[in-house]
Amino acid sequence: MQQPLRAGTALIDISPEPGVELAGYPHHPRPNRGVHDPLHAGCITLDDGKTRLAIVCMDLAVYPRSEVRAVRREAAQLTGIPAENILISCSHTHSGPWAAGISFLNALDLGWKVDEQYLAGLRQRLVTLIREAWEMRFEARIGVDKGFCGRDQGVGGNRRNPSELADPEVWTIGVQDVSGTLRACLVKYSLHPTFLHSDNFLVSADYPGYLREYLGEKRPGTVVLFAQGCSGNQSPRYFRSGKTFEEARRVGRAIGAEADRVLGSLEYSSQARLLCRSAEVEIDLRDLPPRATAQVAVEQARTAWEERKATSSVERDIWNAELLLLGAEDILALVELEERDGRAKLAGEELPAEVQVIGIGDTRIVGLQGEIFVEFGLTIQYRAPFDKCFVISLANGCLPGYACTTRAYMQGGYETGASVLTGRSGEQLVEAAVDLLKLTK
Repeated sequence: MQQPLRAGTALIDISPEPGVELAGYPHHPRPNRGVHDPLHAGCITLDDGKTRLAIVCMDLAVYPRSEVRAVRREAAQLTGIPAENILISCSHTHSGPWAAGISFLNALDLGWKVDEQYLAGLRQRLVTLIREAWEMRFEARIGVDKGFCGRDQGVGGNRRNPSELADPEVWTIGVQDVSGTLRACLVKYSLHPTFLHSDNFLVSADYPGYLREYLGEKRPGTVVLFAQGCSGNQSPRYFRSGKTFEEARRVGRAIGAEADRVLGSLEYSSQARLLCRSAEVEIDLRDLPPRATAQVAVEQARTAWEERKATSSVERDIWNAELLLLGAEDILALVELEERDGRAKLAGEELPAEVQVIGIGDTRIVGLQGEIFVEFGLTIQYRAPFDKCFVISLANGCLPGYACTTRAYMQGGYETGASVLTGRSGEQLVEAAVDLLKLTK
């Protein structure tokens, strides 16, 4: 007979000290001036008597694969959870510290860098977090389902074209103790946390922080984790009324309200079988243009941006023009990096990419490194042989740029400029994920 499920939860503050550089807008260096709202890392550990696993979600933009491996290794030694059964993901807030460098952007001499002291301290705090969650295990029941929160609520959408594909699903996991008290929950949503923009110098979790605030009010004492979905082309750009804390609060609480509704309707079980599988995938890198072509593209984009600033008062249009310039500058930086250090340096230390599948009863969670376009995440869900399946991105490491669609590369733009990948690379991640999912049936 299967052993009843046991779970553990823990939550820690991972806010940086003043002065630590904020991530998310590498072309706009931002040493932080203090904490507006704290950053958190949360953990849920699960044990069914045969399989042990841990899910960690934290308020950071990105977290490098090398650090993931170090945290896994140390946590495994302390808990007995296999290192490969630990998922570590980021919310992708653009108002938290850099925890990973972007090698080709260093060629632009932007003036920011990863704070090594913060990174070292974070590693130890994450190891402690996982250990505490493991040691605090209790007999548990778990439920998983989804709700919806999107355009109808004025939330999120596609940032390349507001009329194109978006993902409004609010996947929600609830963990109760045997008395029926909700001890932890995980909420997955696909939307860039960019309500706070490059002019913000205060540390903030952005809208996921307000999602936690709402659920904390409705479900006191609950450890709330937020996981980012495939949001490479999902943001509030065309849907927000301003780049303000109040707008972040409005959206975070709207998503939180839907998650709370789902939590209230979940069917919980103490007999959920656990599993974890992973694979490494070699993914394609793009062919870069000649230096002269890249330089011309930068000048053309710069001219267009200057003209837009001179002729338009619409902030969003000016920002879109600036993004095209930034993408062109990134491509030129990639060309310079390849000329100086060779093609192998374009990928940094993040490849081959890890694809991870976690099973909780009849639910499957796919973990993918990096920023993934929504099309790939929805394709995985559509092709999965499970009714309950969702994708967590920015999991277990970064990628050397966005995993964009082939169509996006044909259209161009910031995401495709800030990437050494191809449209085929995203498809390779999909195929690897689907193959793993089939093995877990």
